[in-house]
Amino acid sequence: MNKCWIALLLMLPNLLGAGFGQEVKEEALETTEEGGGGEASVLTRPDARTMTLSIPGLRGLITDRNGRPLAENRVGYQLALQFVHFTDPVDADILNWAKERLAHASKIAGKNYEVADRDLLSHYKHRRWLPLVFGASPVPPEKEKVFNEQLMPGLIMHPVYLRHYPGGDLAAHVIGYVRSKGRLPTGPIVHGDLLFEDTRGDAGLERTMNEDLTGKAGERKLIFDSNGRKIRDELTERPRIGRTVVTTLNLDWQQHAEKVLKDSCQRGAFVVVDIPTGEVLVLASRPSYDINVWIPRISNEELGVLTEDTSRPMFGRAFQGLYPPASSFKPVVALTALTQKVVEEWTEVDCPEFIEVGANPPTQMWNWTKEPEGLMNVTRALARSNNCWFYLVGIDTGPSSFLSTARRLGYGSRSGLPLFGESSGRVPTNEYVLKNYGRPFTDGDTANYSIGQAWEATPLQVAQSMAGIANGSVLPKLQLIRQVQDPSGGVLEAADPQSRNALDLDPDAVQIVHQGMYDVAHSAWGTGRRGSLTFAEVCAKTGTGQWIPALDQEVAWYAGFFPAENPRLAFAALYEGDPGEDISGGRKAAPMIPAFFEEFKEVIENMIRPPSKALVVIEEGEEPSSAIPAAQPIDEDGNLITLNGKILKAIPVEEWEEDGEPVDPVGEALPAIPVDDAPVAIPVEEDE
Repeated sequence: MNKCWIALLLMLPNLLGAGFGQEVKEEALETTEEGGGGEASVLTRPDARTMTLSIPGLRGLITDRNGRPLAENRVGYQLALQFVHFTDPVDADILNWAKERLAHASKIAGKNYEVADRDLLSHYKHRRWLPLVFGASPVPPEKEKVFNEQLMPGLIMHPVYLRHYPGGDLAAHVIGYVRSKGRLPTGPIVHGDLLFEDTRGDAGLERTMNEDLTGKAGERKLIFDSNGRKIRDELTERPRIGRTVVTTLNLDWQQHAEKVLKDSCQRGAFVVVDIPTGEVLVLASRPSYDINVWIPRISNEELGVLTEDTSRPMFGRAFQGLYPPASSFKPVVALTALTQKVVEEWTEVDCPEFIEVGANPPTQMWNWTKEPEGLMNVTRALARSNNCWFYLVGIDTGPSSFLSTARRLGYGSRSGLPLFGESSGRVPTNEYVLKNYGRPFTDGDTANYSIGQAWEATPLQVAQSMAGIANGSVLPKLQLIRQVQDPSGGVLEAADPQSRNALDLDPDAVQIVHQGMYDVAHSAWGTGRRGSLTFAEVCAKTGTGQWIPALDQEVAWYAGFFPAENPRLAFAALYEGDPGEDISGGRKAAPMIPAFFEEFKEVIENMIRPPSKALVVIEEGEEPSSAIPAAQPIDEDGNLITLNGKILKAIPVEEWEEDGEPVDPVGEALPAIPVDDAPVAIPVEEDE
């Protein structure tokens, strides 16, 4: 792949030479010193020139984890005028010559090309040795041969580097796009003028990894004699390609995830994380858009179509969208309550159809079934997603406690991935409520928070939290960049598994919550049976949340991890409902899980197959171990020890800036959204 790019670099100078439409002749030049005789001869021999032009460096590749390109370069062609030498130039002759070729180009391309007279005359006066590009859009690749056969003298196809995204709308919100650094100059030629427009990353990885992706410009020396003929064309310094950015994304998985979203919803998101490494394998948002429309520049009409679309195709829901996590958050409350011994594994709580909080008058907060469900322990409460159990236990545990656990699981802060425009989420804090409303958290606030309402998270954060719950000991630091390579394939940077922070959870509490999440997908009373798999046992949680109450608009979640015995993959699926649509996590989001993972059954079975172990003989009277294990092992400092013996070491995550403005540090919660007048959670249907 890198060899192909080197070949492109070697080929381009020849293409560019041909693009000038002049025969290169090695002749003696009367004055050849740049900036000396060649420049001074302008007055006596106006068509003689010696010039040094800059050739923009190729941008580096962006690839998936296996080296397949997500962003690459190609040589494209733009229609241009290559002026001839007029012995006694007259404005009318110059304009007639140019307009004849513009008319011919319009006929070939089936569109109207116009250039202002003053621009044509200015270019002839100052820059006639260089092509005048007049077609903003490149010639379509499939029409290049046809166009080339119909050219006339002075009308050329000028070769340029063009960024190309082979997947079109695939992972568009992650990859981003490039934009021109600016139009080419129109005045007299100066040393180092660009041969064609250069680009910079303007969104996505193209922007956040721009320094690595940017190549080094080359130089090209051109000499023209007094008759305007090019007699020397020398590449004095070859342009150099930028670095290759290898992402953690799996191209096949990303493609299928976007297909599943397309088949399942109008708007949504799908995230998959490799738990031991923290690598993000899928980061899909629906709807998406073809990022190639930005190359070489987007038209006002195309931009208007994108920005006026009410479905917001340019909005990366997977990491920019803010939604109430709803019942997908309940395992966090259960973990905190169990760790702090507020409840034990077999503690039973009476769960009526509603509870009353506050006074004058009290507010009724309902279970989603609107029916009493009797005594429940924690595992059954998770499997049934019983709101009243979590209202009561959440109030007893205290919001500061379970929201602190939420922050350790990554809620309320950016992930640290090089994602442009990632949302940090909003987790309530008691300090913020005191400062802005003159009161601490109320029981009504706490009840809402405990079922994931009245605050917001991204699908990426929900998937990240599931990776932490699956691990049980530390929150894996997420990775989106696997390697950065030099043009020859040498590895300059490589990501190692690392922990973001310790979770400080009771291992027994982790095992109990895993069991409750297992029951969600596998027990007869679980709300997420539609999300089970044929080849692995899933631990999961459904969720249905009020998103925009004024529009009666809800979101549905299905998030979790598998296999239950030795978690390897964490996931989060989001279904964004229409106003007034009756949805639930069990009905709308859960089916996306088998629709996606069953496609890669054989591959995943190899991934999750446990290492060979010596035969364990169970003595008579001994009980076999539970299918739901405790947390993965950690060292004495609280770092995760992976299957291959590597220790995930916690490292600080640096702050970075967007658009020159400081952003919140990763790991620090943003101020909470106002909750004083937040609507009381309305029961929503979880399963049938």
